[in-house]
Amino acid sequence: MSDQAKVVVIDYQSGNIRSVTRALESVGVSPLITGDPSELPGADAVVFPGVGSGPAAMSALESRGLVAPLREYVESGRPFLGICLGLQLLLDRTEEGDANCLGIIPGSVRRLPEGLKVPHMGWNSVTVQAEHALLDGIPQNSHFYFVHSYYASPSESSWVAGSTEYGVPFCSVYAHSNLVATQFHPEKSGPVGLVIYRNFLSMIEKSRTKTLGSVA
Repeated sequence: MSDQAKVVVIDYQSGNIRSVTRALESVGVSPLITGDPSELPGADAVVFPGVGSGPAAMSALESRGLVAPLREYVESGRPFLGICLGLQLLLDRTEEGDANCLGIIPGSVRRLPEGLKVPHMGWNSVTVQAEHALLDGIPQNSHFYFVHSYYASPSESSWVAGSTEYGVPFCSVYAHSNLVATQFHPEKSGPVGLVIYRNFLSMIEKSRTKTLGSVA
């Protein structure tokens, strides 16, 4: 990416960092992998991956002093991409351990219904429900790779840009202004997943152009 944009991937020992980094590098981004909250204020974009336990991940974020900086970053209006658990942690609360989350997106995280094989693992389709830059060039009902036992249930349904069916319909793409997040793993989803990362890169470039223009 030109002009050395600072793209931070949050490392809090709960993310699939290696695969995310490779995917970003394949679309021209050289990210900074860090768990240091002092790096967030100067970032042009943040990627927030996550796998595993929601309560354990929240404890890890708290111990690193990342909770308030993550909230402040999203409020700044710069591009932010959450992935899998990195979507769920953005909501108010999770049924997993009945724990508080970051409280950035109004809503809750729910367990997939009883009787289903969990985790929901493998390829599944995404129904695009709303236009957003993150989904440019993504064909309707494209397949992405999922691994999860819980799902995000945002209070504001108009910000659910994509949904997937597994026992129940659930939010698989959240998109509201600068804040975008996916329940699936785009870095494990082949060429169509890389389109998600390219689109996020375009969001970063547009944001930086707007910022530079306002400074000038």
